[in-house]
Amino acid sequence: MLRYLIHRLLQGLVVLAAMSFVIYALIGLMPGDPIDLMISANPQLTPADADRLRRIHGLDRPIVERYLAWAGDALGGDFGYSRAYARPVLDVLGGRLANTAALMIGAFALALSIGLPAGILAATRPEGALDGAINFVCFVLVAMPTFWLALMLIILFAVTLGWLPAGGIGTPGEIGFWDTVRHLVLPVVTLAMVESAAYARYARAAMIEALRQDWIRTARAKGAGPARVVLGHALRNAMIPVTTIMALGFGALFSGALITETMFAYPGMGKLIYDAVMGNDFNLALVALLFATLLTLVANLGADLVYAALDPRISYAAPEHGARGPRT
Repeated sequence: MLRYLIHRLLQGLVVLAAMSFVIYALIGLMPGDPIDLMISANPQLTPADADRLRRIHGLDRPIVERYLAWAGDALGGDFGYSRAYARPVLDVLGGRLANTAALMIGAFALALSIGLPAGILAATRPEGALDGAINFVCFVLVAMPTFWLALMLIILFAVTLGWLPAGGIGTPGEIGFWDTVRHLVLPVVTLAMVESAAYARYARAAMIEALRQDWIRTARAKGAGPARVVLGHALRNAMIPVTTIMALGFGALFSGALITETMFAYPGMGKLIYDAVMGNDFNLALVALLFATLLTLVANLGADLVYAALDPRISYAAPEHGARGPRT
């Protein structure tokens, strides 16, 4: 297991290094640069001033040379300053990471608690009335635009009923635990409803496939009850492909909630990455996207470890000397 973890760690470092260069190159090749934005904000800057500023910030050098200089500083713990916030990048990310963590964990937990049971129930009676109802709801949620769903929730619960705030992260002067929870309810539900539909569909397909296997018929022939067959035998095997989808969805929630964060004026990582890219805030966009990449890698590593817990045939230990046969 230790050898496997070290191997995956080295793979992750290679992926992060490659992604850092790709992201840096893509951002650097975008039209305009921070100096162009400074010129547009201050028309008194002359072309000579612009050239001098580009030399000071190293923007006149080839992009590979600029990347190597940034990478060297990053390895030393210096990720640079955010141009838009005039603060160190890590200081800007700190608050947004906490906000996104609360939103992401809440939405992920709620989506799983709704989607997995719905998918399992649908698979126990395929083509039945319950299966048809769950499939219909899932198709509607998957096809529903996120911004429209957010608007409907705001109109119903914030405007009409007045139960919940329409956006933000807290009420000025009243910020506390329960106030933060109230502000999280609508964005968490918006994200969770869409994600739960996808989880339900994947869980249904995996459970139907598992329930068709020969060993399920054997368990039934030996007298195992329906609950034991579904939860004790089929579910564990069906969760292997679903775990992969869960890991990918967990990473996507970190940086992919741009529409939800915009609709609810929620200061999270999705909105931050979008603003940084559009504002040519190189350092902030690069570090934020790299963190999203790192989280996706960690989530996939966690999924691989869960595979071994779900299926005893999967082992990441090094094969013993003289052993024959492949090991997963």
